[in-house]
Amino acid sequence: MDPSAALHRRPAGGGLGAVSPALSGGQARRRKQPPRPADFKLQVIIIGSRGVGKTSLMERFTDDTFCEACKSTCVDFKIKTVELRGKKIRLQIWDTAGQERFNSITSAYYRSAKGIILVYDITKKETFDDLPKWMKMIDKYASEDAELLLFAQQITGMRFCEASAKDNFNVDEIFLKLVDDILKKT
Repeated sequence: MDPSAALHRRPAGGGLGAVSPALSGGQARRRKQPPRPADFKLQVIIIGSRGVGKTSLMERFTDDTFCEACKSTCVDFKIKTVELRGKKIRLQIWDTAGQERFNSITSAYYRSAKGIILVYDITKKETFDDLPKWMKMIDKYASEDAELLLFAQQITGMRFCEASAKDNFNVDEIFLKLVDDILKKT
């Protein structure tokens, strides 16, 4: 199953609800239906060295925007709801700091994460060389059942996935693949 084929975006403004039978003619008002509650709520964290594009990746997926000059992040998050496998999934995506001085703050976010996206920049070798440090953080703080999507097959034999927030290449696919892998476990 191609996870990207199952993504359904809700049109802006939501749907229209039923018209109250008590109101008639020009006095009838349209009411919005309450949104269907999510079938699953999942926390995903994005980790990696400073300047690898974690914020850009999150913003491209959640808002379909790209910022050339993003500021350094301490910790930020966004919410996005997707539909996959006939289920409505509310994703809480945490963008963590890449600087070592924030490790004590960001380590708490590993514990409740169902999915972890580890990012490096293919144009900056030092960010690739930092991957073992990030793997140690995952081993130390993350739940054993957290699903990991790593962009480096050489490190642990996991699948390789290249993405670009700038070019909007493979961004939705990596998030949806991670969510699909998490759902397979439930």
